[in-house]
Amino acid sequence: MPTETPEGPGPEAPGPALREPSLDEQIAAYQREFGDLDPQVEKVVSALGRLNRRMNVAYGRQVADLGISSAEWEVLKTLVLAGSPYRMGPGELAKRLGLTPAAMTHRIDRMAAEGLVTRDRDENNRVRVIVELTDEGRTKWQQAMRMATDFEEDLLRDLSADERGVLGELLIRVLRRVEHAQPDAGGRLTDLD
Repeated sequence: MPTETPEGPGPEAPGPALREPSLDEQIAAYQREFGDLDPQVEKVVSALGRLNRRMNVAYGRQVADLGISSAEWEVLKTLVLAGSPYRMGPGELAKRLGLTPAAMTHRIDRMAAEGLVTRDRDENNRVRVIVELTDEGRTKWQQAMRMATDFEEDLLRDLSADERGVLGELLIRVLRRVEHAQPDAGGRLTDLD
């Protein structure tokens, strides 16, 4: 409710922050509304979804502190994964990231302007364009990896080495099932740029 001042209504007083329901509350609501629900399955899937969302926010904040976006981080990572000399064509980058060529061009333009990548004609095929990681881009990737490693170590600190191993194997089994059922789901449904 606005507060009254001599000049008239003031700004809205901040209300309580909206609290996300606990997993148990969420599952109870789902069971109430949809009786054919296995609560164990829903707990695992809901926990994974929340974990993924919160990790993505944390990673996004980390790379933002480095002056790059999550979208730019994805390109840097893809070029590093390609191996030295960290070069790819824009079409191949777009396919690996699940983007349209237009979205990839926009992203590369922005990154080239920031000095993270270069874009040059292939010397052997003047029609082909090559995107290459710069020293600045590689430095940003390394800084982001250091931050992510610290975050991930802290995230799993309550698990023993054996528990980490078991959790990793279990998640890989679930991932393989999804990859088998949805082999084309590695990209995005829509562009994020």
